[in-house]
Amino acid sequence: MRIVIVSDAWKPQINGVVRTYELMIPDLERMGHDVHVIGPADFPQRFPMPGYREIELVMFPRTALAQKIDALKPDSIHIATEGPLGWAARGLCRARGWAYTTAYHTQFPDYTALRAAKFLPFLYSPVRNFCIGLVRKFHAYSHAVMTTTQSIEDQLRHWNIETPFHRVTRGIDKNIFYPRTHDNAPVANIPNMKNPVALYVGRVAIEKNIRAFLDMHWDGSKMVVGDGPDRTALMRDYPHVHFAGKQVGHDLAAHYRAGDVFVFPSKTDTFGMVLIEAMACGLPIAAYPVPGPMDIVIDDTLGALDNDLEIATHKAMGHGTVEGRYAHVLHHYTWDQAASQFADMQQAAAIKR
Repeated sequence: MRIVIVSDAWKPQINGVVRTYELMIPDLERMGHDVHVIGPADFPQRFPMPGYREIELVMFPRTALAQKIDALKPDSIHIATEGPLGWAARGLCRARGWAYTTAYHTQFPDYTALRAAKFLPFLYSPVRNFCIGLVRKFHAYSHAVMTTTQSIEDQLRHWNIETPFHRVTRGIDKNIFYPRTHDNAPVANIPNMKNPVALYVGRVAIEKNIRAFLDMHWDGSKMVVGDGPDRTALMRDYPHVHFAGKQVGHDLAAHYRAGDVFVFPSKTDTFGMVLIEAMACGLPIAAYPVPGPMDIVIDDTLGALDNDLEIATHKAMGHGTVEGRYAHVLHHYTWDQAASQFADMQQAAAIKR
C-alpha cells in the first residue's frame, strides 16, 4: 500500500508523535508498504505554535495539501494530529468521500487548559471542555482512531467518542536501549552525582508536571534529561538538580543507565514511550496511577504507582530485577508488532475510488 501520514508534528521536532512514526516506518517499509509523511516543513507559510515554539503550524493548508496528496496517489490516509494540517486533511477526505484513520496521541484538552490556567486559573475547566468538544468532532467520522491503551480508550468513550478504536502498541530499539549489566553498555559519566539517582526524561514543559518530581524529598541526586520552554526557569529554581539537556540515541540510553529509578510525574500522557525505554535499560518506574503508567506498570516488578510520588519512588526501588524488566519490554513492545497493527488499520480503511 501507499500510505500517506499527515501530521502537524514532524521532524525536526522530537516528541512522542514524531518518534512513533519515525520508528515505525522502517518496519512498514520492510513489510512492502510505501509510506510518505506530509508535515509542516512541506509548506512555506508557517508560524510557531504559541507556547510550543518547536511546533510550526501551517496557515491555510487545504489547497496545497490537496495537491500534495493527489500527487502521491495514496491507497490510505492517516491523520496523526488535530492541528491545521489534520483538520485540512479531514475536510479533504470528507469532501471526497474517502475513508481515513486518525490517532489520539496527545492529551490536547489538558495541555491547552493547563497553558490557559497558567495565566487565568478559572479558564481551566471551560477551555478543557471546549477542547474535548473539538476532539469529539475531529474523530467523529474517522474509520478508526489509533490508540495505545485500554485506559485511553475508556477516556475517549467517556467523552462520547463512538468511533471504533484500533490499538497500536509502541516499541524500543533493542540495539540502543538495554541494561548497564550487559557487556560494554555505555553509562553517562555525570560528575558529583550522589546515589541513588532519580531520573526524568522528556519534554521540559508545564504539562509534564516536573516540579512534582523536583519538589519531592530524595536523599540521592536528581537528573532531568530533555529540553523545553520551562527548562530555564527550572534550572534557576532547582540549582542542585542536574539538567542534561536534549539527548538522543545511544547518548540518551547512556543517561537512562546512569539512573537508579525513573520518575514520571506527568498526569497528561497517553502512553509515555520513555517508560518502556527506561525499563529496557533496567530502571524501575515511579509514577502516578494515571493513563500511561497504569497500563505499563502492571505489577510491582516493573515499578510502583502512588498518588504520593515520593512513596512511589521508594517503593519502585525495592522490587523486580534489571533483567526482568528488560525481558518484559522485549516481549511486549516491539516496532514490528506496532507496524503490523498499523498496517492492518490502514488496509481496513483503504480508499475506494
